[in-house]
Amino acid sequence: MNAQHSLTGAEISINDLPAGANVPFVHSHKNNEEVYGIFSGKGKVIIDGEEIALTAGDWIRIAPVAKRQFFAAEDEGISFVCIQSKENSLEGFTADDAVVY
Repeated sequence: MNAQHSLTGAEISINDLPAGANVPFVHSHKNNEEVYGIFSGKGKVIIDGEEIALTAGDWIRIAPVAKRQFFAAEDEGISFVCIQSKENSLEGFTADDAVVY
């Protein structure tokens, strides 16, 4: 599932890979960093040749230029959110950006 919500500074997608499946391509980005949060299941990500095990509750940030590919475990699927935004574009955190009424 890939939902779009008319965001103008980020992209958010919910993804499910069944047991034994993988994202069928290695990719990187020109400008956008990604943060992945694992909802359920287990699997792995390979980032620039380094294999990292993933399980429910894990979060990982990946720089734009890093080459990445995601895999579900052979015996269990994996569900995750991917939040993508332009690297170094944040101009203020909530406390700095909030207007209190």
